[in-house]
Amino acid sequence: MSMPFYVAPEQQMKDKADYARKGIARGRSAVVLQYEGGILLVADNMSRTLHKISELYDRIGFAAVGRYPEFENLRLMGVRFADVRGYQFDRRDVSGRQLANIYAQTLGTVFSESLKPWEVEIVVAEVGDTADDDEIYRITFDGSIVDEQGFVAVGGSSEHVSNQIKDRFDARAPLSAALNAATHALAHENGEERELEATNLEVAVLDRSRQHRKFRRIHGDRLTALIEEGKRGATTTTDASDDTNTGGNEADQD
Repeated sequence: MSMPFYVAPEQQMKDKADYARKGIARGRSAVVLQYEGGILLVADNMSRTLHKISELYDRIGFAAVGRYPEFENLRLMGVRFADVRGYQFDRRDVSGRQLANIYAQTLGTVFSESLKPWEVEIVVAEVGDTADDDEIYRITFDGSIVDEQGFVAVGGSSEHVSNQIKDRFDARAPLSAALNAATHALAHENGEERELEATNLEVAVLDRSRQHRKFRRIHGDRLTALIEEGKRGATTTTDASDDTNTGGNEADQD
């Protein structure tokens, strides 16, 4: 007679977490950050049809990494919840915080009760009337929820990407500069620089100045122009910094 196989609960949770992290790490990262006009969402994604970035409701956007079928189920669930609540009550009664909490509860339940956790990490972002009213929430595979300030990266190399953004982040930056900061971070995702063209990127904004629905995708010529504008701005800033440093050195020599 064989003995029953026992695994401690702590080990089960650790194994599930390791499994989810490995699954998420196989994909490319995504970043969400504030800029002068609202909130920018950028994902490294060559697919034109399988979106990592989507609209959930009037002021609320969604970004995800990991297994597409799993985070697509979460997106649809969020859209349905928002539509029903907005219809039953008022469109202003739908908030990013509500959706983030629902996602956290769902992922937490799956993680604790299912044999296989969902291999996803998501961001819910809500643009406010002012930058101080903006909200960015990161929800991980185990249902943990974090209220992020200014910017967030999700994905297998999120810590490295976050460090890259931190050096360039400015909540008052124009859209082109914010996009440049995001693409620079994603291009250095694994510690190796690679070129990211417009065709590699999925980009959208929650534009504070738009009426009603704030979500807007950016692609094609507009995206290419913003990328080039951001590169020129970064080069100008670097040149100005070099000139300042040179001037300082000359003054010291005198």
